[in-house]
Amino acid sequence: MSQRRGGQKRVRIAVDIGGTFTDGLAALTPGGEIWVAKTLTTPRDPGEAVSTVIAELLRQMAAAKKAGDSTQVTEVVHGTTLVTNTLIERKGAPTGLVVTKGTRDVLDIGREWRYDLYDLNLEIPEPLVALEKRRELDERLDASGAVLMPLADSELERLLNEIDGLGVTSVAVCLLHAYVSDAHEKKVAAALRSRFPDMAVSISSGIAREIREYERMSTTAANAYVQPLVAQYLRNLDRRVHALVAGAPLRIMVSSGGFTSGEAAAETPILLLESGPAGGVLSALNTARANGIDQILAFDMGGTTAKACVAVGGEPLIAHSFEAARVHRFKRGSGLPILIPSIDLIEIGAGGGSIAHVNELGLLNVGPESAGADPGPACYGQGGKDPTVTDADLVLGYLNPDNFLGGEMKLRVDRAQAALAKLAGELDLAPTEVAYGICDIVNENMAAAARIHIAEKGHDPRAFTMVATGGAGPVHVVEVARKLRIPRVLATIAAGAGSCLGLLAAPARVDRSWSNPTLVRDIDWSRVSKVYSELRADAERELASAGAADTGIKWYIGTEMRYAGQGHNVSVTLPWMRIDRSTAAPLVREFEQHYRQLYGHLVPNAVPQVITWRLTGRSAVKSHRFTWGDERAGSKPNMRGKREIFLPQRKRYAAVPVYERYSLAPGTRLTGPLILEERESTLVVPVAAQVEILPDYTVSVLMREL
Repeated sequence: MSQRRGGQKRVRIAVDIGGTFTDGLAALTPGGEIWVAKTLTTPRDPGEAVSTVIAELLRQMAAAKKAGDSTQVTEVVHGTTLVTNTLIERKGAPTGLVVTKGTRDVLDIGREWRYDLYDLNLEIPEPLVALEKRRELDERLDASGAVLMPLADSELERLLNEIDGLGVTSVAVCLLHAYVSDAHEKKVAAALRSRFPDMAVSISSGIAREIREYERMSTTAANAYVQPLVAQYLRNLDRRVHALVAGAPLRIMVSSGGFTSGEAAAETPILLLESGPAGGVLSALNTARANGIDQILAFDMGGTTAKACVAVGGEPLIAHSFEAARVHRFKRGSGLPILIPSIDLIEIGAGGGSIAHVNELGLLNVGPESAGADPGPACYGQGGKDPTVTDADLVLGYLNPDNFLGGEMKLRVDRAQAALAKLAGELDLAPTEVAYGICDIVNENMAAAARIHIAEKGHDPRAFTMVATGGAGPVHVVEVARKLRIPRVLATIAAGAGSCLGLLAAPARVDRSWSNPTLVRDIDWSRVSKVYSELRADAERELASAGAADTGIKWYIGTEMRYAGQGHNVSVTLPWMRIDRSTAAPLVREFEQHYRQLYGHLVPNAVPQVITWRLTGRSAVKSHRFTWGDERAGSKPNMRGKREIFLPQRKRYAAVPVYERYSLAPGTRLTGPLILEERESTLVVPVAAQVEILPDYTVSVLMREL
């Protein structure tokens, strides 16, 4: 598994910043040899942890290098939670908003929808732009894009003078019906950039060219709010990266499951909202694809949250609207609506750092609050006092206190026991009962959320394979799968740095949209074809900037459709084709197929309607096979010994064999209960199951009983 003597190989590096750990992974091309580095996230300066893991990866590769070998780092792919955190913490730039006369209050009015009917003191998310920093323009387009009120130069001059006194460094422009015609928005943006060259300007027709005024305005305001901070962060990160690996371009993961250039990410940073979580899904998909599986539930559990995603036909499901910065993190409707393409994930507050506590009813509860990286779980020995999921896992025997991060970080069993004992006293239970209760609650919460997510998509969980990534994912995946009655589980290679594997498996990707609500029978196909030509030309330029100009780009036509008069859309995707009247038949056929799958029937005599047209372009999706570059496989004895762990089905501790995962050769078969340890994670199989090492060192767990 070492590099070949005397040849040059290319290296790609991925870095993912999580709430607790920052992960780094380097992979050689060709060959797929990988090295992994992991360090605690540095919230005050995220780039510090990035530099640390890149430097460690370079050190590991240098140590493994043989005489005559040479490597070149060709790119660094990065996933980040910076945009999400900026919106949650409200630490963005002072932002102004320019709107059509009469729409100044749209951000406050919203949808007038209560996310909790019984809370009389309901807390509504505050708009990102204060009312006093919003300015109106006396201009107007109608729904077809025709000018009702021209944008006069005098009106524009008045606006510029008012913006000058607002004290803002970024401005969002969202004019009525700009998704149909962007002429007025572009005129405003040009004037702003001319008068204020250092000001960041976001226009809705360039961020979210879609119908629904409130959502479009919220998305544009969010982009403007985070843009200066993200642009500065990416500039600083680019300097750090180039100081370590000169000449390697920085690529950024976007929410839809592809990467783009740093320049494009700085222009539309709102696309990075789910940048980090997307990597775990892509890693799970890559593992499934390599093993001939195309229907999975990707399960990513880290230090702060757990995420799950349904993938059918080898593709993750994509959502085109999202909520950010929720007042109540897991209550739908309590956040800011964002119109961006995003891998359709569910997220719950169930990570290794999730804190256990007694709720107002006197019952044990877990999360959503997390101990994070600082102070972290009690067992980290960094000052944390509250019991967490990781503390429970340690006391139940699932984690080896001397092998966490390969022994670089010692876990304090006594601190974990003390934290759990305090909680046990409040509940009048034994510490072991509390530890098991914590794990069982977390597993049930994750299973319940995944069960609803799968059902909403019209699928049966028993038909899926569950694929685990994340540091805590393999620890909990078997029990979560059992609760869902999913018969098979896969644990990816380097699961603890799974998001990084996903970043390296990701294609370059660009998404564009255009709303033009029309009955299918009334579509002006020549106009649609013209718009698609413009969208594709723009997308091709962005893909070229991401280094994908010379690769085989695949193009897809997408639509949001519904029956006329309905309020909810169905997403339809078709391979690229000539766009003319003949496109209508396959479009309606796909719509009806998806509609029937979701709702179980079609609506007789109803007329299909297209609300929004979409374009997706992406480089080829390949199946990547990764293996260890430090020759860890086969370098240690198979069995490390036995360890007492708590078996949920038997409700007692029992000694089970513990194996070094990568000492087990492909084809090895074992029977659970057992534990497979690796540096970045631990696979816990607490039940009778058939465990097999697959050719790519993925671990397959086939349940004997559900």
